Amino acid sequence: MTQIEIKKELSTTQAWTIVITISTIAIGFLFWLIYIKESPQTYPQYAKILPLTNAILNFCSTVCIVLGVSAIKNKLQKRHMTFMISAFAFSTAFLITYIIYHGMFGDAPFLGQGWIRPVYFSILISHIVLTIIGLPLILITFLFAILKKWPNHKAIARKTFPIWLIISISGVLIYILQQAFK
Repeated sequence: MTQIEIKKELSTTQAWTIVITISTIAIGFLFWLIYIKESPQTYPQYAKILPLTNAILNFCSTVCIVLGVSAIKNKLQKRHMTFMISAFAFSTAFLITYIIYHGMFGDAPFLGQGWIRPVYFSILISHIVLTIIGLPLILITFLFAILKKWPNHKAIARKTFPIWLIISISGVLIYILQQAFK
């Protein structure tokens, strides 16, 4: 049985099971990394640029998501695919640098006071909740595209798009607020 035959035999239920399992492990790992694991006492010099790197990667993902959706609305499938793969790559690179940063520093405290605190934490909490919802949606959307299950891909992509977009934009806002209130 070839790889293509195996892909075609993967049911929607099996695809969801794989994606939910991967997402649960990833989200559990991130919570452990940020809130439970003790941070080391010394840090490499490059670690200081990771928050900016994360914001740039989130911004690039945002741009690619918007351009990818615009392309598919104009029936430009190859351009859509290029932008969405790029958005996925930027988001993946973000996740890697995010893990590296939080592996070194743990939770990043917000130092702003007064009216900005509830604003910041509203954005942060919605970002976290949408990320927990969005990760499996993003993964299943890509898996359906890889499997060429276009009706499934199209149906779930409509739900994934706004969530992924908000996650990316709010990630940039979180960085801006962190920097503004250092």
